Amino acid sequence: MLQYEFMRNALMAGVMVSILCPFVGLFLVLKRYSMMGDTLSHASFAGIALGLVLNINPLLSSFIFTSICGLLIEGLRSYYKKYAELVMSIILTLSIGIAIIIISTGKTGANVNSILFGSILTVSKSDLIWMFCISILSLLIIGLLYNKLIYVTFDEDGAKITGIKVKLVNYIFTLLVGATISVSIRILGVLVISSMIVVPVAAALQLKKGFKKTLIWSIIFGFIDIFAGLISSYYFGSAPGGTIAITSVIVLIMVMIFNNIKKK
Repeated sequence: MLQYEFMRNALMAGVMVSILCPFVGLFLVLKRYSMMGDTLSHASFAGIALGLVLNINPLLSSFIFTSICGLLIEGLRSYYKKYAELVMSIILTLSIGIAIIIISTGKTGANVNSILFGSILTVSKSDLIWMFCISILSLLIIGLLYNKLIYVTFDEDGAKITGIKVKLVNYIFTLLVGATISVSIRILGVLVISSMIVVPVAAALQLKKGFKKTLIWSIIFGFIDIFAGLISSYYFGSAPGGTIAITSVIVLIMVMIFNNIKKK
């Protein structure tokens, strides 16, 4: 398996995705923003389609368009304070509409299935470089804003009183979500990126540990999900996105069963 370059590329990309997705996902879940991952993953679909038409690196175009949509979500929150899910639906509709229009023109010249479901064959060395740069930058920013992010996640009003620029922190975090999705799309595909952001976190929350331990366990479960999914997809010849999604749910169920046995 490792004698093939595409598989080595996919596994290296998997390391980055397994760290970044749960890292960002924990904050999203605790902010009750789980649907943002799904919304921005569809936005990345439109971004990739634009990149293919304009002959721009799809990873870069995906990051730019997803970031713009993320900023729109954050901006629209002030108009729909009590209806956050409505904002997600608006951006989701916009993104899907743009993606369908572009793809229906037939100018993308690429296999749409690999974008929707992920493909271990499409991860190139240039993609790896982009993924590495975006991942490192995202993790550095999260590290710098770690304490502020925690405060804003649990108590936005309290954070404002202490002088934290909540809107700025939220805008930066939204850009990080966009970056995470752009990094993940090659392997996971549009339709299941949100599963990698949410499900490992859901498994870690079952352990009922503190914030830091939950974060560590989220990354561990993400690592297990992606590597077990990638290896399985190689041997079964299935789409990696779907295989990883099923693996993540199986791991979640196993954690829940283990937790129940432990309680009894």
